[in-house]
Amino acid sequence: MITWELILALAVYNFIMYATPGPNNSILTASGIKFGFTKSIPNIFGIPTGHGLQLALVCLGLGSLFIKYPILFDILRYVGSAYILYLAYKMFGSLNIAKTEDRSRPLKYYEAILFQFVNPKAWVICSTAVTLYYPKNENIIVRSLFSVIVKNIVHILYFSIWVYGDCYKRQYLQNKHLKNY
Repeated sequence: MITWELILALAVYNFIMYATPGPNNSILTASGIKFGFTKSIPNIFGIPTGHGLQLALVCLGLGSLFIKYPILFDILRYVGSAYILYLAYKMFGSLNIAKTEDRSRPLKYYEAILFQFVNPKAWVICSTAVTLYYPKNENIIVRSLFSVIVKNIVHILYFSIWVYGDCYKRQYLQNKHLKNY
């Protein structure tokens, strides 16, 4: 049954999980500082879209595959780690804001979506959320939609504020007077 207590518990859980350091926060920080808020919007919406699809799959039974075949989670962990290292390599040095011939760009919407499927932290968030906060006594569609909607509301609000704050950091990083200190 969906109650206000469950909504609040799930919202707080999602907020805490998104506020802790992870690959999505790193990507959004780099994007917000380097490209600003407007160019980071595809990330702000792509990450929750991909994570929402991921959560829906877990709600609809994909999580049981990880329980039955734990090797799948190990494979995902290694593939995800390799991809995160690849992204770190690509982002290395990309925060040089003064560089004029910079060919870097923020992740595209579909890239942010696809990134969630190799993000180990995102899989842990989904599995834990379904285990702890999945509403009882509702049909599977209502339960899944509830979980995805609450997650997306928290996710979009939090990441919008996160990137907006990074835009202010960008101003300080570009300030030539502060660079002397």
